[in-house]
Amino acid sequence: MKWLLTSGEQAINSSSVEIVKNIKFLGVHIAENLPWTLNTSSITKRAQQRLYFLRKLREAHLPSPILTTFYRGTVESILSSCITTWFGNCTVFDRKTLQRIVRTAEKIIGVSLPSITNIYITRCIRKATNIVKDPTHPSHELFALLPSGRRTSTICSNLFLFWR
Repeated sequence: MKWLLTSGEQAINSSSVEIVKNIKFLGVHIAENLPWTLNTSSITKRAQQRLYFLRKLREAHLPSPILTTFYRGTVESILSSCITTWFGNCTVFDRKTLQRIVRTAEKIIGVSLPSITNIYITRCIRKATNIVKDPTHPSHELFALLPSGRRTSTICSNLFLFWR
């Protein structure tokens, strides 16, 4: 069993575990100090491979709506996989690398596409809305609506309580 550990522990529930520097879990590369560069480079590599097929479809003179559908199903799905987890902590360089893929796809297809930042914001809003709507969600009580019913109130917290 492999786990990403930062302390000297080598057993969890009396099962020995191997300490690793990074691990791929559910398609997301998680590193020891949570830098997302390894994950971003993996996503970039997979998206570049799919852009090749998008170019080939463009060479076959397919119309823009079909190319856009192909982009959304193959390239954008890779770029936005677990985006709410890792994109907020990406470096500016990593974000520019991901946005470069979107711009390349725009040039291939010939239509404007949503930026990677817009995709991230949309997904975060959708995730928060689903949490607010579901009273059985474990994080539901963290989202208290203001009297207007449109915005959520901020959480008053001590930073050190969340470090454990």
